[in-house]
Amino acid sequence: MSKPFSVRVTVRGYETDVQGHLNQAVYLNYAEHARWSLLQAAGVSQARLVGGGVGPVTLETTIRYRHELLAGDEVEVTCAFEWGEGKTFRIEQEVRKTDGTVAAEITAVGGILDLERRKLIADPREIFKELATDLPLFGL
Repeated sequence: MSKPFSVRVTVRGYETDVQGHLNQAVYLNYAEHARWSLLQAAGVSQARLVGGGVGPVTLETTIRYRHELLAGDEVEVTCAFEWGEGKTFRIEQEVRKTDGTVAAEITAVGGILDLERRKLIADPREIFKELATDLPLFGL
């Protein structure tokens, strides 16, 4: 199994709560940043998606908080696609300190929306196969 795609983020002071911990909602921002960074690295821009009449949608997100993060902490946010059958896919992510400590595990269920019909595309893998220049980033 190959190493998942990741991006580095530094926790900023304004992202913390009154206890000095990274605010729980910011984990979603980090996860979204990693997903869009993967898309960009694979050659799939927002413009290409919209130009193709489609867009990614998040249908469900679960976050498991494992260890606190504080201002100044450096983290890697991973992103790995998992494919099944049907209209949806899973994205497994970790927010990990540089020493390897897992701060959070994030699982998202997504799909690709046909922007005109407002319905999920039957096989989202086909959209990524058409648009991406680096399919292994999607596990394809």
